[in-house]
Amino acid sequence: MAKNNQHHVVHNPQGGWEVKKPNAERSSGHFDSKAEAVDAGRIMSQNQKTELVIHGENGKIQRADSHGNDPCPPKDKK
Repeated sequence: MAKNNQHHVVHNPQGGWEVKKPNAERSSGHFDSKAEAVDAGRIMSQNQKTELVIHGENGKIQRADSHGNDPCPPKDKK
């Protein structure tokens, strides 16, 4: 998925967590807890059909969830 089609949940070194799109100057939202940021980011991602990338406090990616046109969708189990 192209980087423009992503929302990232990242830790703000000054406190709290943010939901940001790549190369954006401002965040889409600032939250006190990571759980709040993930919940809000998931809603934004589902509404805009993007990939949600969740980072840890150290900046490393912990998980990614696709809510859009996934280029490799899982095969149907029969």
